[in-house]
Amino acid sequence: MANTASPSLLGNLTHPFLDADGDKLREECGVFGAINADKASAATALGLHALQHRGQEAAGITSFDGKDFISRRGNGQVAENFSSQEAIDELPGNMAAGHVRYSTTGGAGLRNVQPLYAELASGGFAIAHNGNISNAMALRKDLVNKGSIFQSTSDTEVIIHLVATSRYPTVADRLIDALRLVEGAYSLIVMTPTGMIACRDPLGIRPLVMGKMGDAVMFASESVAFDVVGAQMVREVEPGEMISVDFDGEIKSIRPFGDHRPRPCIFEHVYFSRPDSFFAGQSVYEARKAIGSELAIEAPIDVDLVVPVPDSGVPAAIGYAQQSGVPFELGIIRSHYVGRTFIQPSDSARHAGVKRKHNANRNLVEGKRIVLIDDSIVRGTTSLSIVEMMREAGASEVHFRVASPPTAHSCFYGVDTPERSKLLAARMDLEPMREFIKADSLAFISIDGLYRAVGAKGRDKACPQFCDACFTGDYPTPLTDLAVSEEKTGELPFADPKAA
Repeated sequence: MANTASPSLLGNLTHPFLDADGDKLREECGVFGAINADKASAATALGLHALQHRGQEAAGITSFDGKDFISRRGNGQVAENFSSQEAIDELPGNMAAGHVRYSTTGGAGLRNVQPLYAELASGGFAIAHNGNISNAMALRKDLVNKGSIFQSTSDTEVIIHLVATSRYPTVADRLIDALRLVEGAYSLIVMTPTGMIACRDPLGIRPLVMGKMGDAVMFASESVAFDVVGAQMVREVEPGEMISVDFDGEIKSIRPFGDHRPRPCIFEHVYFSRPDSFFAGQSVYEARKAIGSELAIEAPIDVDLVVPVPDSGVPAAIGYAQQSGVPFELGIIRSHYVGRTFIQPSDSARHAGVKRKHNANRNLVEGKRIVLIDDSIVRGTTSLSIVEMMREAGASEVHFRVASPPTAHSCFYGVDTPERSKLLAARMDLEPMREFIKADSLAFISIDGLYRAVGAKGRDKACPQFCDACFTGDYPTPLTDLAVSEEKTGELPFADPKAA
């Protein structure tokens, strides 16, 4: 690809896709950046591979060769876009940033695939964003009224226009000025002709970590990306911290947004992060085992086997088994070769998708009393299918334990959740939920139990230590766009509360 000041759009055009069951909460994106690195785009591609679980619909990388910014973006997974040497060679330079996404805000389409790029008065400006801006529609309306012309429907582009219209003298100051107008959650990696800037929102809702490999400085959504690249994790980017790195290797850190008590997303511990990552100073794998152990204390049951719902229920099931003394067994085998399918609107199609992905280990569960351990229940359709599958395989009793509290509220901070009316826990109390999934018993870990499992004494109701709004409805920031929408219509204007 020839160098160009405006990045080119490359990649195969495919339709959006979901898991066959369509019944899991999804972190909607992951980010990775490297500066002062030999073959920065190659390191970025490797980092994105490690973050693929955070977004599987599209991927993009933008590099800077000292003169021009060059981009390659495409629908599909990282391997579909960046597995060839030719693709990496098209992205020269010692600075690059990348992004994997699962579209919610703005929907699908190449124009929304990040990093987004713009030519500002100060030069090129590329941005990769993990999170969601909860006042993006209000800001966008104001910017359009003042003459801004948007090229995408992504909330991330709002940040670009706010930077472009700021009157402060430096890019860093203009970015600070822009972010002071923003509500919600963001972890950002920004590239300019003078270097890289990484920033995390004042509450630290979305994760961001910093690493080093020789002279190279790297940033990523999760520490596991550094393991794959061969870098060493230095530390987390602190909530409200902005770190700038120039091409001489100078690193500057400022905290321009004042002091706030952090509230990182607790669901990173439950499900989003890879088990081999560290989050909030703790091993995610050990945290999930501790959640399972706490769940066994709170909701014991007399059974023969502890069976995880693979793969996300495995660490919690290990903890449950160790605490309860009940044997852990793989009573469900997951096929890793099913791939991903187009959205299937009917429940019957979703159930068929579950059966393609999961199969009962009949010889193990037949005639046994089992307790299934899963990370969450969203719509409940997957849980119902798995319970029925266990009964068809001959299990004499099927109990269900969930390693998170009931998910009863939508997320507005960068997680794809159905509208609240489709969340099972928003529509039903515990006993009707049990009847819906056809389990012999059903129990969730308590919110205090979840907090204890991740190292707190319990949930501080006056000032919670985490963002747990999907469980409690206690949103840590204003939800301007939601309030405006409800005021105008009396209800959410779209099925996905973040899809503009």
